[in-house]
Amino acid sequence: MRKKTKIKTVLFSIIALIFGLILGTGTYAIAFTPASDILYKVASGDLSIHFLELGNKYAGDSIYIKANDNDILIDAGSRQNSATTICSYIDNYCTDGTLEYVFATHADQDHIAAFPTIFNKYVVKNVIDFGDATGKSTATLQRYRTAVENEKDENGKEVNYAKASDYNKEGFLTNIDNSNPEDKTIDLGNGITIKILYNYYQDHITETRDENNYSVCLLITQGSNNILLSGDLELEGETKLVENNSLPECILFKAGHHGSKTSSNEVLLSKIKPQNVVFTCVAGSCEYTSNKDNMFPTQLAINRISKYTKNCYVTSVCTSTYPDYSQYTSMNGDIIFSSNKQGSKIICNNNSILLKDTEWFKNNRTWLGVA
Repeated sequence: MRKKTKIKTVLFSIIALIFGLILGTGTYAIAFTPASDILYKVASGDLSIHFLELGNKYAGDSIYIKANDNDILIDAGSRQNSATTICSYIDNYCTDGTLEYVFATHADQDHIAAFPTIFNKYVVKNVIDFGDATGKSTATLQRYRTAVENEKDENGKEVNYAKASDYNKEGFLTNIDNSNPEDKTIDLGNGITIKILYNYYQDHITETRDENNYSVCLLITQGSNNILLSGDLELEGETKLVENNSLPECILFKAGHHGSKTSSNEVLLSKIKPQNVVFTCVAGSCEYTSNKDNMFPTQLAINRISKYTKNCYVTSVCTSTYPDYSQYTSMNGDIIFSSNKQGSKIICNNNSILLKDTEWFKNNRTWLGVA
């Protein structure tokens, strides 16, 4: 009996030591069991940013944010059928059926395809999008435009709508500070803000005419924590973003364009020096290319990011081989950054394994950065 008691004591001591080390290291990652309710307990801080898996094999973005009583959605990809997954997730947090803010970063279907269902299901108070700079015309974009036009708030009035390039018009946004015409910041309460960064290409045609460079870019701030969401900006767009905005160092960065080789460039990374990076993609999928090096997340993007952090997370991973990319599973799964006055953490609903330590990475990529 004494031997068993001694073993138990040692085990409890080891467990306590592990938790002590984790809690003392600032931002850290934990995994939760999807069937349990720990998701709602852990992620119920003042600010939580959720990078969603989208229920299909395609790369795409949909980011849900809970900031105090504000429910915010940034993009609704990757296809129309992602709406079921997105709405089911939002319903865990949004109890009043109202989204205070919706942002559509750019016109590609992997960012806007599910919006018609979102607008049909929820009351949306404010919509900010890429406007008409693109000149693009697709069936997906037309469905999105129609959904915005049809959206009504609970008082029967049209939704407040603006392009990111003219959002500072007086009175168009709830909670926006109009005292300074150059202020592009939305106050979400208790020190949490969203700043709509100036994107040069929302006023100008890109030289490469790349749709991604029209992306609406957002800087979320809570105290000393800064989070940068730059849509699918490529090198051209990232260069202009740095030239036209004062960018702080960031605790979290959503890797540009799902980890494309043309995004997350040094011109941007050297400014924001990200501590944690999320790739919203299906790692190793041949959706866009048969070149393994260019499959998301690419070796070149990883090389650049790895100079700043090892804390990289990926939503999904492809489990079938070229040319089939129909089979996929969770890598980290839904990825949540949660923070409040006590600190911050990253929560993953499948596992908390860093990208560099996954089997996929060991078989397909090389880590050259920080240990």
